[in-house]
Amino acid sequence: MSYSLILLAGGKSHRFKSIISKSYQKIGEKSLIEINIDKARQFKQIKKIVIVYNKKDKTRLKSLKLKNIVLIKGGKNRQESAYKGLKYLYKNSAYSKVLIHDVARPNFSLKLFASILNKIKYSRAVIPKIDINDAVKQKIDSSLNEYILGKNRENLFLTQTPQAFTLKEVYQLHKNNASKYKDDDFSLYMDLNGIKFVEGEKSNFKITDLEDFQNLKNIYRSKQKVGIGFDVHRLVPKRKFYLAGLKIKSSLGTLGHSDGDPVLHSITDAILGACKMGDIGQMFSDKSKKFKNIRSTILLREVVEKIKKKGFHLNNLDINIITQTPKIKRYKKKMISNISKLCEISKNQINIKGKTTEKLGIIGKEKAIACEVIASVIKYD
Repeated sequence: MSYSLILLAGGKSHRFKSIISKSYQKIGEKSLIEINIDKARQFKQIKKIVIVYNKKDKTRLKSLKLKNIVLIKGGKNRQESAYKGLKYLYKNSAYSKVLIHDVARPNFSLKLFASILNKIKYSRAVIPKIDINDAVKQKIDSSLNEYILGKNRENLFLTQTPQAFTLKEVYQLHKNNASKYKDDDFSLYMDLNGIKFVEGEKSNFKITDLEDFQNLKNIYRSKQKVGIGFDVHRLVPKRKFYLAGLKIKSSLGTLGHSDGDPVLHSITDAILGACKMGDIGQMFSDKSKKFKNIRSTILLREVVEKIKKKGFHLNNLDINIITQTPKIKRYKKKMISNISKLCEISKNQINIKGKTTEKLGIIGKEKAIACEVIASVIKYD
């Protein structure tokens, strides 16, 4: 069974009070839209993703350069935006189930998402909910001079997204019963049976104002991990010389089981260390013939894919290349550009420094080259 996902990003963000809409606010160089997409793409069942956006954000949305995403201009309110996304899917796809999610809730766990996917197989709708723990009052007028005490909170609950539905049914409900819509898509199902509820998450809160966003940043900051990588290779004749994936003209090259690229090896080790996934020698043993003379670009790309599957994303790289020759300054821009592509991060997340040993030791005598890297990662789950 395959599924589609509608991400609602059509709001005006009035309460957020920022020039940049909340959907495009970034944490660790990832916008809230991208965080949602990256999480959803960890599930093979999600075959189509639709973003319903606010027309004033069109330029900013396109600047994200999202791949394999359908973009649809939103309506005047949430119901119209959801309906536009559903209408597209109903007419252009064969997916039987659809999830509808607010981009402003990027902190859902993969466990919650998986639970919703599992239960919608046999249900008409699946809704995450959480209980209310605070005391509840109901105001009668705007002055708050009159209010009702003692509302029974045991009979009250809060609903969250993502919410999952049978595509055909939720489309028809939007089309024929839009007047019943209140707050979210579940409101169209209030008079229907067969609704499954799953336990929501307090951490899956909605970003409404700047304080909410700061709380979210604090959560991700606490999840940030750091790893260190180091590598050194002898410089010998009759070997190619690779640095940061670039082939450098030189009479000497690096001695190693693979292509001997100390920069990419150090980056790979630093990333693995940050994610607590061992080291490069464990993952790509120098005892294995299949890694003989292999390009380090291949190994790094594989590691980047592995950490993404575990919910990690690379946040920052600080790189020291320790060598007497060549001078790193002349290659720095190309190195940063190449690492950016390999690691799928922006150039401003990468810093490279060239260092010498003042002609001391084996490196100073141009018989070896070394590199050390500090990498930080964020886990968006």
